[in-house]
This record gives sequence, structure tokens and C-alpha cells, in this order.
Amino acid sequence: QVQLVESGGGLVQAGGSLRLSCEASTFSFSSMGWYRQAAGRQREMVARITRGGSPNYTDSVKGRFTLSIDNAKNTFYLQMNSLALEDTAVYYCNFVRGWNNYWGQGTQVTVSS
Repeated sequence: QVQLVESGGGLVQAGGSLRLSCEASTFSFSSMGWYRQAAGRQREMVARITRGGSPNYTDSVKGRFTLSIDNAKNTFYLQMNSLALEDTAVYYCNFVRGWNNYWGQGTQVTVSS
């Protein structure tokens, strides 16, 4: 079992920035990334990286969001810049290890006008 602890959500005005963190109990992984679910919407992939690969992003966040990894801290991040109202959602970190899929508890990001 892998435990994931998220932090960094909050309220921000449109055009502002936030950085989300996900701390893992182990850093042996197949892929990791960030997903979000807005009220009344399906959960969608935001950013994802596989071991040995480069990050992939959903089209709506390309150029604004960046996924990064700190191996020494067993932590990965989502830097979110130029936030828009449409980015408001609960954000979940995701960690895949072999055939197992793990999720953080979720953190609320609210973008105001």
C-alpha cells in the first residue's frame, strides 16, 4: 500500500498561481500525476508522467501547469500559473505502482474573479 498526502490547495484570484504537493510513502512507481473533478463533471487527467518519460498535459493546461518531481523528498508537484475560473475543482494526486492505483485525499482549488 502507498499513502499519498496532498497539500497546497486554496482560494486564488484569476491570473494567480498555486503549487500543489503530493508526498508519497514510497517512490517506486510506474506513473504519477494529477487529476481534477469539478462540480457536476467527470474526473479528468491534468498532468501525468511515466517512469523514464516526459510529462503529458491535458490541452487546457498546456503552457500554464507544470508537473515536477523531487526524488529526495518522495514528493511531486503541480505548479499552476495563470489560473482561470475553469480550473476550479478538487485536485487529486495519483500514483501507479505495477497493477495498483493509489489516490490522494483531494485538495480544493477555487479560482475567483
